[in-house]
Amino acid sequence: MSRFFRKFLHLAAWLPALLAAPLQANEIQVSSTRVWPAPDYTRVTIESPQAIRHTLFTLDNPQRLVLDLEGVALNTALNELAGKINAGDPYVKGVRAGRFKPGVVRLVFDLKTQVKPEAFTLAPIAGYGHRLVLDVYPLTPPDPLLAFLNRREAGGSEAPAATPAPAEPAAATPPTAPTPATPAAPPVALKPEITPPPKPAARPSRPGNERLIIVAIDAGHGGEDPGAIGRAGTKEKHITLSIAQKLKERIDEEPNMRAVLTRTGDYFIPLHMRVEKARRAKADLFISVHADAFIKPSANGSSVFALSERGATSVAARWLAKRENDADLIGGVNLGIKDPYLKQTLLDLSQTATINDSLKVGKSVLQQMGGVNRLHKNYVEQAGFAVLKAPDIPSILIETAFISNPDEERKLRDPEHQGRMAEAIVSGIKAYFAKNPPLAPAQVANNP
Repeated sequence: MSRFFRKFLHLAAWLPALLAAPLQANEIQVSSTRVWPAPDYTRVTIESPQAIRHTLFTLDNPQRLVLDLEGVALNTALNELAGKINAGDPYVKGVRAGRFKPGVVRLVFDLKTQVKPEAFTLAPIAGYGHRLVLDVYPLTPPDPLLAFLNRREAGGSEAPAATPAPAEPAAATPPTAPTPATPAAPPVALKPEITPPPKPAARPSRPGNERLIIVAIDAGHGGEDPGAIGRAGTKEKHITLSIAQKLKERIDEEPNMRAVLTRTGDYFIPLHMRVEKARRAKADLFISVHADAFIKPSANGSSVFALSERGATSVAARWLAKRENDADLIGGVNLGIKDPYLKQTLLDLSQTATINDSLKVGKSVLQQMGGVNRLHKNYVEQAGFAVLKAPDIPSILIETAFISNPDEERKLRDPEHQGRMAEAIVSGIKAYFAKNPPLAPAQVANNP
């Protein structure tokens, strides 16, 4: 064999690799994968520097979900996805990643039940790159709030079953604040939701108040949406959940009150679904708990907000409402789904009456919070918060403190301070309902 022919064979052996090199170089490198299991649904997030084209379909016998990713490299981030599936995930049993064909990576999700999946993409925002989001919903979703009502009507336990808060995925890389000037504090310890035993019935209520008062507590942010981040690295989503759990525990101690949580762990819920959960629970009051930030670290104090029909009562209130309403963009909402609540008109008498009640309960809560923390404003502010747009439930948003203020961040991390804040909120709620008892079911039915 001539030397020329041997060189030709040597080059021919390397030719496929040389031809494939440009293709591999152009493949999208997935930078991070995250899994957020929740009672309502499981969310899988795939983050990358470029948008990913995808195809989604299901297979039967056994139940599987297939997600094909086009032009994506099968790298470490995708291979690590399998290890992020929690054994307690209610819907996903496991996942396998492999090269299906040239230019296509296939993810196969083994399922525990029949599901209704949704996949959509999100543009870069708030420190995130492009995201491909897969939401795995069950065909028949569990309804813990409806179960709570059914148990109450059946005379059983009146408090919904506890759901432990899942830990934040270890590989998650949500947006970060500027480099802290102080060493990062240890993470906030979150307790699972506590369900105290039901207490004996109190003395008979006066007519018109012969039923339990249901309070829906909404812990702001969660999952992909960390909320504001303090100088020491504290995430708002953890603080709000911890305070919400303490608030529920305290409300459940009242003989004529029970609380339900819109979320019980670290996962994202769209704003309209928080409203819908409260309405399905037939809540008498909706409270959204937050601990936001402002552009100036010196900003401090607690605030209470109600919905506004005409506009914000201050520039800061308008800025804050926009920031909170942007939670859907950060947490990730499929914009192809229509939302009846965020687009509803506010020009009706029922909404006006609800806002008036919201201002009353907000004032009562604000007065009590003033004994725990300095008040940012000594009156209830108003702005167009999307999460407060239930047309028939008095709704308030509580900014417990500014997490962007280092002193208040330290307070927010203190479980005793959280408990005192929860106690103050409950005192305000009780004072409001003492003057404004909710109608009994028969009276509600007889009133248009």
